[in-house]
Amino acid sequence: MEFCPKIAVIIPIYNGEADLPELLTCLEQQTYPRDRVEYLLIDNNSRDRTAELLAAAAQTATLPLHPLSEANIQSSYAARNQGIKSTTAEILAFTDADCRPIPEWLECLVQPFSEAEVGLAIGEIAALPGNTLLERHADRQGVLSQKNTLAHPFCPYGQTANLAVRRAVFEEVGLFRPYLTTGGDADICWRILRETAWQYRFVEDAIVQHRHRATLLEYRSQWQRYGRSNRYLHELHGVALRPPVTAKDAGYLISRWLLKELPGKAAGAIAGKTPWVDVVSTPLNLYGSWARDRGQTDARLPENARAIEQFDNG
Repeated sequence: MEFCPKIAVIIPIYNGEADLPELLTCLEQQTYPRDRVEYLLIDNNSRDRTAELLAAAAQTATLPLHPLSEANIQSSYAARNQGIKSTTAEILAFTDADCRPIPEWLECLVQPFSEAEVGLAIGEIAALPGNTLLERHADRQGVLSQKNTLAHPFCPYGQTANLAVRRAVFEEVGLFRPYLTTGGDADICWRILRETAWQYRFVEDAIVQHRHRATLLEYRSQWQRYGRSNRYLHELHGVALRPPVTAKDAGYLISRWLLKELPGKAAGAIAGKTPWVDVVSTPLNLYGSWARDRGQTDARLPENARAIEQFDNG
């Protein structure tokens, strides 16, 4: 590799006991030179054995693994700030405990920073294989793909599940809002892209895999969080709220599904020509929209979530 800057990989963890073994395996398999990367895993006040497992892993791992802690603020963004402040690396790469980076992830993600004007590199998020109907539905809808967030009508952004930022960018715009609980990835990207001259690059082959929600409760929680994020970003940046699905629209979609879609798609599924997940895509999409609307309607941005933690070079 001709371009090989020092990287810090920053991963917030809350109750990550079940995810840690596979995550650490993925980090061990990274092809990026080990003497040019450090892994900062920040326990965010977990209630399980996360802290204990991180300490044990640091003693036995063959890669530069540094456990940290953020116990004062319950927020993944506060945990990420702790990681940022704990390193002098030139490039800061972010992912999550329940993500599975492919071996070439870092090697690919870092390459755009060879261009001096690039402050953000945004990798792709792909689905881990799923067995449930909901997982297959989300996969076919491309729910996780960064192509969706990069197409945001207000301003492109990348999700922190697969994002890298040049250190100098944080020195200019500040860190994540530590008390924000959702929407912080859009917020930091928009502050960078709208307030500075830094540019971004989408790196489609820098892939992390993520598991879709497998139950209706998880699915509803996910879309409610999307709704809360919409509300918070509306209050922080003036982004237009998503129009709610009206009862009239929902009634029309359900009627069309019952009378037109369901008979044809069910027959196709029975004949083996149509995936069963396509049979229920309309009601599942409506359920997600309802949950998003509830989250957007009920949420109010806490006043302390407006605060931006400033970068301190020490």
